[in-house]
Amino acid sequence: MTNELTLNNGVTLPPIGLGVYQSPPEETSAAVEAALKVGYRHIDTAAAYGNERQVGEGIRSSGVDRDEVFLETKIWVSDYGYDETLHAFDKATRKLGFDTVDLLILHQPAPDRFEQTVGAYTALERLLADGKVRAIGVSNFMRHHLDNLLPRTEVVPAVNQIECHPYFSQPDVQAANAEHGILTQAWSPIGGITFYPGWGEHRKNVLEDDIVTAIADATGKSPAQVLLRWQLQHGRSAIPKSTNPGRIAENFNVFDFELTDDQITALNGLDTGERNGPDPDGPMRKDIAERTIPED
Repeated sequence: MTNELTLNNGVTLPPIGLGVYQSPPEETSAAVEAALKVGYRHIDTAAAYGNERQVGEGIRSSGVDRDEVFLETKIWVSDYGYDETLHAFDKATRKLGFDTVDLLILHQPAPDRFEQTVGAYTALERLLADGKVRAIGVSNFMRHHLDNLLPRTEVVPAVNQIECHPYFSQPDVQAANAEHGILTQAWSPIGGITFYPGWGEHRKNVLEDDIVTAIADATGKSPAQVLLRWQLQHGRSAIPKSTNPGRIAENFNVFDFELTDDQITALNGLDTGERNGPDPDGPMRKDIAERTIPED
C-alpha cells in the first residue's frame, strides 16, 4: 500500500482525508487546522455543509502551504445545470478563499433532474479544461447512474464518493467504479453516522461489532483505526469526520500496521446490505434538494 493514491488522470491524493460533514462552522476551522498539524493533507467539504469558508480559514491558519493540501468540495443539487454549476464554483472558491480546487464533484446523481446533472458535469469538464480544478468526480452514483452519465460526457469521473464501511460496502458500485478506472472514496468510512437523519435504534454501530473489537484487541489499535486500515488495504480513499483533536489524530495513525488476510476476510463478511444514509434513487425532500447555497 502506498501513502498516495493515483487518479485516472495522474493526479495523486493522500488516502486519508478529514471530512467535515455536520461539523459546526464554529468548530470547523480548528478541526482543519488540527488535522493539518497532525499530518493530514486532504480535506473534504461541500457547499451543502455550510462550512467551506471555515475550511479555508483552517488551511490558512495551519501554516501549511495551499499547494500541499488536496482540497475537495461538492456542488449541491440546487446548483445543477451548466451555467449554474460554473457559478457554484465561483461561490465555492470565494468562500474557500482559493482560486482553484483539487477535486470538484457532484454531490448527488439527482435522477429526478438528470438533464441538469449532465449539464452540471459538463461544467465540471469545462473547469477541468480551464485548469481551475485538477480532477472531477461524482458522489453517491450507483452503477446505473454511471451508465447514464458516461455516454453523454467526455471525461470519466476520477472519484465516486459513496457510503462504504463493513456493514455496507456496495460491492456492485465498487465494481462499476473499478471497471471505469474510478477511485472509490468512502464517506462514513467507519460506519459511525449515529446522528444521520433517519438513524434508528435498530441500527448497530459497526465500531461495536464483536469481530471489529476482537481485531482491534489483536492489533492493539482502536476499532476506528481497524476500519480505516481495512479501507486503505482495499485501495480506497477514506474521509473520516471528527472535530475532536484526539480522534482526528487517532484516525490518521493507521500507517504503522497491517491487517491479515483473515482479518480482511472477516471484515468483508460483515456486509448487511443496509444503508445508513439516504438512497440516491429515493425522493429528496424539496426543502433539501432546493436549498439555496449562499453567494458568500
